[in-house]
Amino acid sequence: MNLTNWVIILAVALISLTFFCSRAPASWSIDNRARRFTGTRLLAQAVLSFWSALLIVVRGLFALDARTIHIAPAIIFAGALVLIAASCYWSIRGRRLLKPRRLFSAP
Repeated sequence: MNLTNWVIILAVALISLTFFCSRAPASWSIDNRARRFTGTRLLAQAVLSFWSALLIVVRGLFALDARTIHIAPAIIFAGALVLIAASCYWSIRGRRLLKPRRLFSAP
């Protein structure tokens, strides 16, 4: 797959994420809007991190091009795992921020 296809996939993912997550009613307070914006930003970071991990694995391991840099597969997987772990963390934190706050909590 060409690098252009990877960039198009990233653009589609980020545009759809911002379309679905950044909608906030006009009646919301500044604090709720800030939470929504921060949650959307964290989810965008998660998408970018996961996309980078996939790109590193595909271009680093499965590239048949002679111009690629040959790095040990363990290093490639370690870097991808770090990026996927960061993506999971940002995704969890972002989804928590997008949920509405509870006014009263049951014990």
